[in-house]
Amino acid sequence: MPVVPAPPPARPWPPALVGTPTVAVLERAIARGRLAPSLLLHGESLETLAAVADAITDRLLAAPAAPGGSHPDCFVLRPAGKMRQIGADATRALVDQVQVTAGFGERKVAVIHEADRMNSSAANIFLKTLEEPPANTTLLLLTTHPYALLGTIRSRCLHFRFPSDLAAQPIPAEGWSEWLADYRGWLERLGAGAADPRTAADHVFSAYGLVARFGSLLDRAAAAAWEKQRARLPADLAEDEQVAIETGIFKGLRSRCFAELEAATRSYARARLLAGEDSVRRPFAAAIEELERVSGLMQVNLNESAALELFLLSSLRLWSRRAAPG
Repeated sequence: MPVVPAPPPARPWPPALVGTPTVAVLERAIARGRLAPSLLLHGESLETLAAVADAITDRLLAAPAAPGGSHPDCFVLRPAGKMRQIGADATRALVDQVQVTAGFGERKVAVIHEADRMNSSAANIFLKTLEEPPANTTLLLLTTHPYALLGTIRSRCLHFRFPSDLAAQPIPAEGWSEWLADYRGWLERLGAGAADPRTAADHVFSAYGLVARFGSLLDRAAAAAWEKQRARLPADLAEDEQVAIETGIFKGLRSRCFAELEAATRSYARARLLAGEDSVRRPFAAAIEELERVSGLMQVNLNESAALELFLLSSLRLWSRRAAPG
């Protein structure tokens, strides 16, 4: 009688989540066969959410994984293309797959990455599946923007929020910390005032130098992160899905860079306020408002270098005005 090989061990939970109450609840529900049919997994990091989905999937589908990390009873839906949308056709295909009886074991799992990227048609198609989930099927919806989902979709899922230490991790680009230090030094020089036209010109040239370096740093960081992520993706992943993932990585890093830029601005202003310089309140508030404005423009496809240029030139005006006599 042939010996059936033992299934490989389930993929681990993300290290930061091991031993947490949330993981304990999930482990208990899976062991008792009482896991809800639809789970909404949300948090700040898509990487963390994907790792959680992998861990849940392996515990539900106790069988060897196929090449590329996939499983015959695990179905995946991802955004596609540079617009990173989940369309109606891809959603219908997933719905058809989960309606079929499991082929390998008793259970099926469907993982929807970045579920908030479903367009309205796709969301309404998927809603019908949530209303009447197939037997022995678990639907895992992953998102960093849960309130971008239809309220009717959110209400039909059990919610789990997973915090991430991603914000504590450095931007993966050599020279980023030096860039932030130079930005802070630029602010310090603005605060000292522009005594003559030559000094003012130096501030402008320094701003454009920061813009040029920023674009290069971001491109290198995104390329390195994409290479690392690509090594973990299934071998048969469609090209348009790869494009969507690569675009998502770039935009995620860009958001982190601008968040650290805001933190550096706040740090500068806080130090001045603690030193008793109350005059920084107004330019600081205006600078943060401008940063939020250009960040919003990036969401509608303004180039990040152009957004940074707008912010720095606005900062030049705001902080220099504050430092001007009278």
